[in-house]
Amino acid sequence: MDAYLTGGTIKALREQKKMTQAELAGQLCVSDKAVSKWETGKGFPDIALLDSLAAALQVSITELLTGAPVVNRNVACNLTRSKLYVCPVCGNVIHATGDAMVSCCGITLPALEAEAEDEGHVLRCERIEDEYYVTVEHDMTKQHYISFLAFVTADRVACKKLYPEGNAEARFFIRGHGMLYGYCNRHGLFARRV
Repeated sequence: MDAYLTGGTIKALREQKKMTQAELAGQLCVSDKAVSKWETGKGFPDIALLDSLAAALQVSITELLTGAPVVNRNVACNLTRSKLYVCPVCGNVIHATGDAMVSCCGITLPALEAEAEDEGHVLRCERIEDEYYVTVEHDMTKQHYISFLAFVTADRVACKKLYPEGNAEARFFIRGHGMLYGYCNRHGLFARRV
């Protein structure tokens, strides 16, 4: 049973939904004996049933397989608590208002953790009228470059995608205080409060 899904997880999720084994079985078009076998570890559901099982229990497939709930604790949607994700394959930059299960190119992505600036990754911010002009003195070669710059306030996210052989600079309208982020393709996310 521990091959990919535990019976304890199925049982706990079913009980949280106040469903009987027969009710769950009816939604999945299997017998209640099959559900009983899954929950006692004497069998496990066919992999083709995972989508239906997750839907019946109102969880994601990842939550079903790991038994760990994904809970976005940022219910007020304060964007300064946002999470950023970067796909190492295609370079997609993905923003979520809180914890999320994010995948791209077949890879589950971890949320980026911002580090403090260091001497090679300094966000220089100059106020020009109603904008912040942000620059980073950093190599912009195809092997080592700043992938994006972002400015996140309580109610807005502005992101500028950067490319190798370009300039590591961006302009952001000033919309209150927030966090400036830069992402180096080798060293990760770094940040500065403005």
